[in-house]
Amino acid sequence: MLAEKLQIESNELDIMDSLSHKRVLIVGLGKTGLSCARYLSAHGVEVAITDSRDHPPALNELQEAYPDIAVFTGGFNTAAFNRATCLIVSPGISLREPLIAEARLRGTEVVGDIELFARNVDAPVVAITGSNGKSTVTSLLGEMAKAAGLDVRVGGNIGVPALDLLHEPRPDLYVLELSSFQLETTESLNACAAAILNISEDHMDRYADLNDYAAAKAKVYYGTGTLVVNLDDKRVMATANLTRQGRNLSGFTTSTPKEKQFGICNKDNEDYLCFGAERLIAVSELKIKGQHNIANALAALALGQEANIPLAAMLVALKEFSGLPHRSQWIAEKNGVSWYNDSKATNVGAAIAAINGIKANRIILIAGGQAKGQDFSPLKEVVKNKVKHLVLLGEDAELLNNKLSDYTEVSFANDLSEAVKKANKIATAGDVVLLSPACASFDMYSGYEQRGDLFIVAVKEVLS
Repeated sequence: MLAEKLQIESNELDIMDSLSHKRVLIVGLGKTGLSCARYLSAHGVEVAITDSRDHPPALNELQEAYPDIAVFTGGFNTAAFNRATCLIVSPGISLREPLIAEARLRGTEVVGDIELFARNVDAPVVAITGSNGKSTVTSLLGEMAKAAGLDVRVGGNIGVPALDLLHEPRPDLYVLELSSFQLETTESLNACAAAILNISEDHMDRYADLNDYAAAKAKVYYGTGTLVVNLDDKRVMATANLTRQGRNLSGFTTSTPKEKQFGICNKDNEDYLCFGAERLIAVSELKIKGQHNIANALAALALGQEANIPLAAMLVALKEFSGLPHRSQWIAEKNGVSWYNDSKATNVGAAIAAINGIKANRIILIAGGQAKGQDFSPLKEVVKNKVKHLVLLGEDAELLNNKLSDYTEVSFANDLSEAVKKANKIATAGDVVLLSPACASFDMYSGYEQRGDLFIVAVKEVLS
């Protein structure tokens, strides 16, 4: 163990020594950019930072903690890019940004925080990506590891930035949620188990097409670990087959599983999560509801098995896990009408999953925001079959109206408060009011969290 620890420390020093001989420019000063500055400064690497915004979110914190770091704001600094021999690009900034693209052509190294994490990590990693469900699966797997008594660190695209997780003592396990943006600049990650939960249109304003988006997600499967796959998703299967190269594969399905697969089996009219023919836990025992959350639970079990988390501990955690805020979150019930907050549904696939996850076929759906270049056509069937009325708001409400007005009644609202009031007037006993926007929130709100919080406030006001 001592020899292993010394080798790990030596490798880290080699990597940091390599960076110390480069002119490192951090591009973007949000939470991720600040974590990169903090990590590199702690290891003696000098950096500069540039951001296109006049006052980026982490500027005050950076200047207070690291007053000597050069910061260029109010537009990307061309001279800083020209001097840099290594760019560390924050995930919100596209690699197609002209100054970044030009730097790559000059041979400048371009990486992100997950690549730095991958080069320096010294414990097993489970990596999770997908268009939808990754925060739920990441959090659930973290709870499973804790229930087993493991020292686990959870972060990445959720909660704590990955580099802030790298500190002594060495944990038993890292569990990372990874976005396609983070994976674009990642080459060295070698997770012991990695999953792509699903692939559907998202961020089409950043990617050329769905294949381009899937290619970014595929980087989570690099390395030598086990590929955990959604057997029901053809794009995930195709991506896994392209990258598998003889490695172990573990699968989950919401249908009846084959041997050594996780899935759903029915016994005496009751559904169970199963491993092959072995019944593990009744679906009715889960606090998380809906078909999409059943898939999330199965994915977490498959990943946990590959990370050697004892099954008994995983089932204990699964029984107690109640889900995350803003993800099909039950808010209230009054006069026979139930209200759900699914503000995290920032793409079409997530909205479809939320609608299908609700048993009722009389849904009043509140949707709209920024479309991000998505095609709303896949919503047609589920809206036709399950949505009683559609209340639209936001920048691209008219795009949704053009695609869906033939399939249900539509009305418009100027904000969430008005949308909730309209939904309340329309709703009758047995209806469900669901905020599942299928769009990003930045046209009206600081993020999906604020959108969801304001929805909850509006619901409580209208029902009081």
